[in-house]
Amino acid sequence: MEKLAIFGGRPVREQPISYGKQYIDDEDIAAVTEALRGKDITGGPKIDELEKMLCEITGAKYAVAVANGTAALHLAAMAAGVQAGDEVIVSSITFAASANCVLYCGAMPVFADIRPDTYNVDPASVRNLITPETKGIVAVDFTGQSVENDELRAICKEHNLFFIEDAAHAIGTKYRGKPVGSLADMTCFSFHPVKTVTGGEGGAITTNDERLYHSLIRLRTHGITRNRNEMVHPTDAKWYNEQVELGYNYRLTDFQAALICSQLKKLSLFSQRRKEIVEKYNKAFEDMPEIFVQKEIPQSETTRHLYILRLNLDRLNCDRRQFFDALWAENICPQVHYLPVYWHSYYENMGYVKGLCPNAEAYYNEVMSIPLYYSLTDDDVEDVVCAVKKVVDYYRKQDTI
Repeated sequence: MEKLAIFGGRPVREQPISYGKQYIDDEDIAAVTEALRGKDITGGPKIDELEKMLCEITGAKYAVAVANGTAALHLAAMAAGVQAGDEVIVSSITFAASANCVLYCGAMPVFADIRPDTYNVDPASVRNLITPETKGIVAVDFTGQSVENDELRAICKEHNLFFIEDAAHAIGTKYRGKPVGSLADMTCFSFHPVKTVTGGEGGAITTNDERLYHSLIRLRTHGITRNRNEMVHPTDAKWYNEQVELGYNYRLTDFQAALICSQLKKLSLFSQRRKEIVEKYNKAFEDMPEIFVQKEIPQSETTRHLYILRLNLDRLNCDRRQFFDALWAENICPQVHYLPVYWHSYYENMGYVKGLCPNAEAYYNEVMSIPLYYSLTDDDVEDVVCAVKKVVDYYRKQDTI
């Protein structure tokens, strides 16, 4: 048995690799440079170009570019009319922003459990949590795999709820052949550096609802409008603008928009490479009883943002922390996505308790994300597989007679 690096053995590779990494090429740099030399570096032509591209890619009628994915979620919740006294059902395994957007509006998030095989929100759990105070659902396309849109939309229609799809992981994913971004009442995207497409930061909301679109446009700029039809005191004075509601400064810069536009031109390349890497990992791990491979629903054609390594701890003489540290010592640097949101101390102080979502809690104790990004080479992938197998071999429980 080969000695693990954490115990003094030789690591699988000399240079560490992390779970995610942006890819920036000369075209991206040139696009940003051009925007910086333009007349308007905020609120300029690249914002319109980005929003048009997002509509073309997602099939949505409208897109609103904003400062980041969290801003997108906040504005979507505001546009949906979330307010104090409301409840909004949220995925339990996600980044905190998916639930924080509900709190920003004075409402209460209610956490739905996940399916133990796909790690996406379980529609049956959602249905069981609906009360007279339920206003809507924020469902996360976790790892990039689409949520079960048909089931969730049917629940929303039955109970007159809004449906926000948090697609921060899912740019490029399709559900039943239709791009994510055109399916929910509003869909929120993120362009953080570890996402498939990046602007450094940045986000967007897509919708097919014209009323929601105009609300989002106002809300991203302080609630101020230059549209006479939206004013309480309309005038044709060219200088006049009017705040008609309380909004925020969630604008995106033109140079960020230029980078995102340049990145979106490579989306098909990014998507294909990620699919290739996922296929290599799945093939390497599918016959290893010590590891569970994430299942995908057949309706989702997924551009994967994360590859989740889930341990079958019944087959290993270690816990998740020991496996994680051993893999890190091999210079394969994983991450954990995510702590169940209601386990965060802030939510704990609000009165949320452990035990709300058993599948989510079991999931959290067994998982880590291994490297997945466009510029990962085949040799890198082999190193990851080699390191995982090396650690599994060391900690594997021996069968007893």
